[in-house]
Amino acid sequence: MLEKYNIDLNNELIVRAFTHSSYVNEKKEGEDYERLEFLGDKVLDFVISEYLYTSEHLKEGEMTKIRASYVCENALFEYSKKLGFSNYLRLGKGEEANGGRERKAILADVFEAFLAAVYLIYGLTKAKEIIYDIVVKAIENKEDYFLNDYKSILQELVQTDKLGAVYEVVDESGPAHNRTFKVVVKVNDIILGEGVSKSKKEAEQEAAKDALSKQAKLI
Repeated sequence: MLEKYNIDLNNELIVRAFTHSSYVNEKKEGEDYERLEFLGDKVLDFVISEYLYTSEHLKEGEMTKIRASYVCENALFEYSKKLGFSNYLRLGKGEEANGGRERKAILADVFEAFLAAVYLIYGLTKAKEIIYDIVVKAIENKEDYFLNDYKSILQELVQTDKLGAVYEVVDESGPAHNRTFKVVVKVNDIILGEGVSKSKKEAEQEAAKDALSKQAKLI
């Protein structure tokens, strides 16, 4: 699918965008994608913010929620898979053996690194072309198959204020083989939501979902 964008895949920056730290550590040469990822995050954030401001008549809270939903780790992972980025990754042997080629965090980071490389080589217009073709299209088509990770979405939202979401188990009940957990999620020591489930992880997701639901009602 990358062929349609006329990107030189042999360009040094493009190659770097697909280079994991494990590869650099193993080969003892070159640079990994982490610095590019930093820039790509800002490029993606700007383009999506501009799109939402100019194309939609939405309140600030609504724009923030949409942006967070479509640039969360789950979403970036799906965009990378759509573009076939796992085929271009350069990984160390250990990371390769441990399934790094399909690891969500790596592919999500690589999507942002790739956008930064494109921006630096070809300029903002080319970067926007790709973002509109992949991310904006997902927004306009209301693709939501990757939006069930409520914790990631909530974290993206609170990070805009340099805060972090903290999850705390406040109650456990039932026999040892069939426990029920009640979890609250806090930001700056303020409880934003709560969730109940048979597993801690699922209770955390429910708490994040509750927090996002309450925020949406306030918009």
